Amino acid sequence: MSGPNTSFDPKQVASLSEEAVDAMVEAAVSAIAAAGDLGELKEVRLAHAGDRSPLALANREIGALPPAAKAEAGKRVGQARGRVKAALEARQVELEAERDARVLVEEAVDVTLPVDRRPLGARHPLTTLMERVADVFLSMGYDIAEGPEVEAEWVNFDALNVPPDHPARTMQDTFFVGSAESGVVLRTQTSPIQIRAMLDRELPIYVVAPGRVFRTDELDATHTPVFHQIEGLAVDRNITMGDLRGTLDHFAAAMFGEGIRTRMRPSYFPFTEPSAEVDLECFVCRGESVGNPDRPCRTCSSEGWIEWGGCGMVNPRVLQAVGIDPLEYRGFAFGMGVERTLMFRNGVSDMRDMVEGDVRFTMAFGVEA
Repeated sequence: MSGPNTSFDPKQVASLSEEAVDAMVEAAVSAIAAAGDLGELKEVRLAHAGDRSPLALANREIGALPPAAKAEAGKRVGQARGRVKAALEARQVELEAERDARVLVEEAVDVTLPVDRRPLGARHPLTTLMERVADVFLSMGYDIAEGPEVEAEWVNFDALNVPPDHPARTMQDTFFVGSAESGVVLRTQTSPIQIRAMLDRELPIYVVAPGRVFRTDELDATHTPVFHQIEGLAVDRNITMGDLRGTLDHFAAAMFGEGIRTRMRPSYFPFTEPSAEVDLECFVCRGESVGNPDRPCRTCSSEGWIEWGGCGMVNPRVLQAVGIDPLEYRGFAFGMGVERTLMFRNGVSDMRDMVEGDVRFTMAFGVEA
């Protein structure tokens, strides 16, 4: 058996010769210097420092050398791979710096520009106003009552002491569902909610009922076939017109500011007796335009008062219709149009603006809660 080949010269292995290794390093360094971005550098790294690179393949040849030759060849290839690695790291730092500088320029943000050019939008003022009114009465201890918009004719009329021959029950004012004999209508007021509250709730009752109502009116500057009302009802022992007046005074102050005055004028409603129209002192001129030609007021036409809504003591027949003893309990009720209140409060001159869906109208009111 022959001994180990101690006379084998590693220089005779072409891939391990000094010239070949230097050529591999020179080719790698040139490719590294030519890499224009990090992506190209990654490709160069795989080609000249990866597992299939010339230096990696040359490194595998070392294992075939005799022990005496391995040290010199390993040192030569290791130093070459170190030079390539150092060149890669240096070029990596350069290209990353170039990338960061380019990003700062290309992705610069002008902090003086608006953050968002899209408008935030706005809630409809009728919605926010009804919520504000509800909050006023919640703070007074009232509950919020709700009911269906498609209502039984008995609840919408009969229980409210509106007789069959009353003009409001004709098809000129009421939307009937199906036919006039169907007994089903789109509610013409939110008063049916009061009837349902008296039927369903335990006494005493203090509720406020905001909601949408329907009447066969033409759409114009002061009328619309679909509008909103808010009505209040209190049924308890020993209730008087004085309680009603105090409630409305507090409500008016919450809506139009402290110091606003109200007045009541005798009127007629089938479901209240006695009944009254509620007028507000003009919140623009505060009555100073009356008889003063030098200071006319367009809001109240220099009359000093603006009609706001209706009210009165609940008619005993209404209490009897829902099973409440009118000799033991009394109540008061009131109702105002929400659109009319918005017109007074915010100077809206045309009711059509509230229903046409023009964002220019709602944007003026913002997103108040």
